[in-house]
Amino acid sequence: MITSELPVLQDSTNESGQAEAVAVSVSVSELEDASEVKGKRKRGRPGRPPSANKKPRKTPAEKNQLAGSRGGRKANGVPQQNGDSEPVTLFEVVKMGKSAMQAVVDDWIESYKQDRDIALLDLINFFIQCSGCKGTVRIEMFRNMQNAEIIRKMTEEFDEDSGDYPLTMPGPQWKKFRSNFCEFIGVLIRQCQYSIIYDEYMMDTVISLLTGLSDSQVRAFRHTSTLAAMKLMTALVNVALNLSIHQDNTQRQYEAERNKIVGKRANEKLELLLEKRKELQENQDEIENMMNSIFKGIFVHRYRDAIAEIRAICIEEIGVWMKMYSDAFLNDSYLKYVGWTLHDRQGEVRLKCLKALQNLYTNRELFPKLELFTNRFKDRIVSMTLDKEYDVAVEAIRLVTLVLQGSEDALSNEDCENVYHLVYSAHRPVAIAAGEFLHRKLFSRHDPQAEEALAKRRGRNSPNGNLIRMLVLFFLESELHEHAAYLVDSLWESSQELLKDWECMTELLVEEAVQGEEVLSDRQETALIELMMCTIRQAAEAHPPVGRGTGKRVLTAKERKTQIDDKNKLTEHFIMALPMLLSKYQADSEKVANLLQIPQYFDLDIYSAGRMEKHLDALLKQIKFVVEKQTETDVLEACSKTYSILCSEEYTIMNRVDIARSQLIDELVDRFNHSVEELLQEGEEADDDDIYNVLSTLKRLTAFHNAHDLTKWDMFGNCYRLLKAGIEQGSMPEQIAVQALQCSHYSILWQLVTITEGSPSKDDLIALRKVVKSFLAVCQQCLSNVNTPVKEQAFMLLCDLLMIFSHQLTSGSREGLQSLVFNPDNPLQNELLNFVMDHVFIDQDDENQSMEGDEEDEANKIEALHKRRNLLAAFSKLIIYDIVDMHAAADIFKHYMKYYNDYGDIIKETLSKTRQTDKIQCAKTLILSLQQLFNELIQEQGPNLDRTSSHVSGIKELARRFALTFGLDQIKTREAVATLHKDGIEFAFKYQNPKGPEFPPPNLAFLEVLSEFSSKLLRQDKKTVHSYLEKFMSEQMMERREDVWLPLISYRNSLLTGGDEDRLSVTSGSSSSKATSVRSKKGRPPLHKKRIEEESVESSWIMRDTLQTPGALQTPQLTSTVLRENPRQAAEHIPDQDSEPGSETDYVHNQQMQMSWLGQQKLEDVNRKDRTGMNYMKARSGGVRQTVRGLMEDDAEPIFEDVMMSSRGQLEDMNEEFEDTMVIDLPPSRNRRERAELRPDFFDSAAIIEDDSGFGMPMF
Repeated sequence: MITSELPVLQDSTNESGQAEAVAVSVSVSELEDASEVKGKRKRGRPGRPPSANKKPRKTPAEKNQLAGSRGGRKANGVPQQNGDSEPVTLFEVVKMGKSAMQAVVDDWIESYKQDRDIALLDLINFFIQCSGCKGTVRIEMFRNMQNAEIIRKMTEEFDEDSGDYPLTMPGPQWKKFRSNFCEFIGVLIRQCQYSIIYDEYMMDTVISLLTGLSDSQVRAFRHTSTLAAMKLMTALVNVALNLSIHQDNTQRQYEAERNKIVGKRANEKLELLLEKRKELQENQDEIENMMNSIFKGIFVHRYRDAIAEIRAICIEEIGVWMKMYSDAFLNDSYLKYVGWTLHDRQGEVRLKCLKALQNLYTNRELFPKLELFTNRFKDRIVSMTLDKEYDVAVEAIRLVTLVLQGSEDALSNEDCENVYHLVYSAHRPVAIAAGEFLHRKLFSRHDPQAEEALAKRRGRNSPNGNLIRMLVLFFLESELHEHAAYLVDSLWESSQELLKDWECMTELLVEEAVQGEEVLSDRQETALIELMMCTIRQAAEAHPPVGRGTGKRVLTAKERKTQIDDKNKLTEHFIMALPMLLSKYQADSEKVANLLQIPQYFDLDIYSAGRMEKHLDALLKQIKFVVEKQTETDVLEACSKTYSILCSEEYTIMNRVDIARSQLIDELVDRFNHSVEELLQEGEEADDDDIYNVLSTLKRLTAFHNAHDLTKWDMFGNCYRLLKAGIEQGSMPEQIAVQALQCSHYSILWQLVTITEGSPSKDDLIALRKVVKSFLAVCQQCLSNVNTPVKEQAFMLLCDLLMIFSHQLTSGSREGLQSLVFNPDNPLQNELLNFVMDHVFIDQDDENQSMEGDEEDEANKIEALHKRRNLLAAFSKLIIYDIVDMHAAADIFKHYMKYYNDYGDIIKETLSKTRQTDKIQCAKTLILSLQQLFNELIQEQGPNLDRTSSHVSGIKELARRFALTFGLDQIKTREAVATLHKDGIEFAFKYQNPKGPEFPPPNLAFLEVLSEFSSKLLRQDKKTVHSYLEKFMSEQMMERREDVWLPLISYRNSLLTGGDEDRLSVTSGSSSSKATSVRSKKGRPPLHKKRIEEESVESSWIMRDTLQTPGALQTPQLTSTVLRENPRQAAEHIPDQDSEPGSETDYVHNQQMQMSWLGQQKLEDVNRKDRTGMNYMKARSGGVRQTVRGLMEDDAEPIFEDVMMSSRGQLEDMNEEFEDTMVIDLPPSRNRRERAELRPDFFDSAAIIEDDSGFGMPMF
């Protein structure tokens, strides 16, 4: 009988009775090996001789002698390592893994036969040490202490410095240790399965120890013992399975012998078989008793442990038991644990559940036993196909596929539809698993006879014909998705043979349907062509579509060979089939646009190698027909790209294609020139036919000019004439203007390519500059066009050309192109900026009022938003690359909050790039944007602002967001932040109140906005900025306490908090009585030493022209305004009335003044030190001053700024600075030591409701 405690043994020298018991035990063990003792203790395999080849394990006395000769030692029978490299303990042997595990176990068994107490002590210490415990169980502890006492003693021996233990340590050595650990337990039971495990001592001791350890609050004990117990249980299940097989064999032998006639029946054999059957049954009962003890004592508590790894171990092993010994374990009493754990919080555990179930559903013979489980938990499994963890979702889809294979009726149509749509998932493993499910459900042939009959047919009547129709129907019914490339990629691994049957697809499109066969509709033909195009791309490129992979991986040799074979196959087929398809569908733009993409995946060498030039001529002829009939941009661009591919110089067919292309362009250009002359002659009297002729021909030429150099046809001349005529007359159709702008743009770019690739003459450069200058002027005039498409096209081309012909054109040793550089003048910059303000920062509802009631209203809004984002991005690039003055970005930055959802990413990236270019100018731009918003608010509400209004709060919130973008490194942004404060102060005091000096300046409220940036100032700089603020303040301002002066008061407080010098509050005239600081008790350097260091740092920094990191400020202490109250101020500062702020114009254009402003302020502060110092000395005593200095300066450790700690909303805004911060969701820790009885009924609702496994949801 297995007990919960280790057997309490007494020393054999103390009591003779115990000595006799040990002697009897040894004698019984020997008799077992000799197979001569009958009874309950002898239940080994009959007639199994002991191993004669194994080297016997040394006796304890021999071991002690050997250890003494080596310098080793044994303490109380426990081997100790002597510093030698040779492993001594079981833990070291298993950890090293150098010896065969069976030899290790055999040595332990020999030791057990010699002295089972010492051997068991080795085994107990093995489990203790595998848990990472440094302690050792002594023989006295083993004999005299209870199980709980031993574990408590071992808990005290843990190394508290590290939370790691062997099962969690990283590295290949410890990964191998885990496998060795599991192997050791399995081999131990396998080698002991015939005798030792039935002696009611070894297994009782081990199971009781593991049960106690698994109940420990120490994670290492609980984790290690649970793994050991589960592996022990798995080994016992294998033993039980073998016993069951032996019982069945014995029973058959017994029945066969008993059924013989009386004369031939051997009674002695019957008795032996009966005895053997009885012995096997007794062994089976004992094994079941052990398994029940492990299951009820360990599994039912640890499968819901707080640690996910422990729960995963339990679920993984119960899956092994159910698969290994399904007759005993594959029932509802055990399946329920897997079903409940499907709701586990951790994906790791859910994954183990699904894999355990996959092993069961793979065997179709087990389906009847799983039927009830499937009905109860099917909905949960199907819902897990949408699991937030992709690995779990993939395994859930695979499990649903196995369920489908086992029983077609197990899944409803709704269940299948939930999996179908996953073929469009962006995560490729999920999509491929869903594709496998779709293949099994729709494309698997289940009728062998019909399959054999259809296999003889080819083309549209082949087995794939109906499957391709079914695929087309599925694609069309997927109303939520129209991504054919994703569908093809999902099915590529499971249905590759079907997807590569291009012959069947072509016949379905080209041939007429036979009588009684359903004809493909126009919509189905379009879908089939799109799917066929996607299969061609997948086969030729051999990598997933965009969005499905992390990049092009290197193909293996086998994959490369398959790719080449597929490319040859599709080329040979479509070289002949494509002209026929184009001929049939040349009037359908959507179909032709897809078909014209096929030649880019050809192996064009086959044209010449296979002597298939006549098919090339047929293809060129059909493309020419398409160009002449179609005016859709997508179709024309596809034709242009096809010509470009066929004209590649590496192929011999280039000359033939080039002649056909030139003939086509000649015809188009002649037609265009003729129609332009007619249109310009008729002027306003031009009819629709004249307009159509110009527009259709210009569209074709523009599409070709994109991919082909048409410079020799001089397209720019007539396009420029059209644009000038449109500007002068104001009646040019907008589509003609848009196409003429685009064609002129391509013409300029091709001319630039020619010049940059060759050695141009001066005349070439002058000619190109003249062309670019005239075209830029036309585009600028088009910005005032009444037609929005013309204005947008002109704006985009202006931005592109200004970017191309900017100062970067001369980089890379191209100084000779300096004459082509164009810098936009101020009027052009203003026009571009006004265009952005008028066409980008608008309310979308206003723009789409005319679309109300339209079914595609939402799609139109999205398209309009994309267009506006492109406009903003084009202008932002000009700012980033210093083509447009940076101050123009102020009008963009001020919309950061209002249009955050639409353009937040673009504005933020622009801000980041401009800061990298020039930190100071970027800071000036930020403060300028806030000033613009403030001025707009003054104009709307007047000088008396409501400081609690949402508009003022919005400006403050924008300022706070801007402050967050400066980051935590205050040294890098030091000068920029100080410059920002300077501009803000000057703006606040820019105008005097016309009512008199006793009234606040009109812009004084702006200081409240400026205070959002105070936390980004270094403490030394706060003093400097405060001194600069005092220049603008009169004595009357310092004494005012009314509400209208609160912005000044709050801003001064933000500068005084954490400053270098002692400060008094501006809100009170009395000195604070609470100036003592707890922190002053901490050790800090003497005050005079700090002053010397600060003065040396400041003086050295003042003399620098450019800002560098001061040595004493490498790790600035950040002081939180939230954690301490402001010091009180008793006296006011007397501003220097003689000093005047520098003019804004000088500041903007004098870079040296920008970079050294803080230094200048410190120099002025030194000159004023005597005057201001006297007032401070009158206000305070020296003792209070030193105390406050200690409070402000002597923080023992850095504290994060108040902007990080003040409110939950501000914490959420940390995303502005740390976008890559991962959210960590730690599961709550719970004590799971309580025990509960094993619930007997799988479908007991009361048991489920009372179950405290923590899943918190109904299971059924």
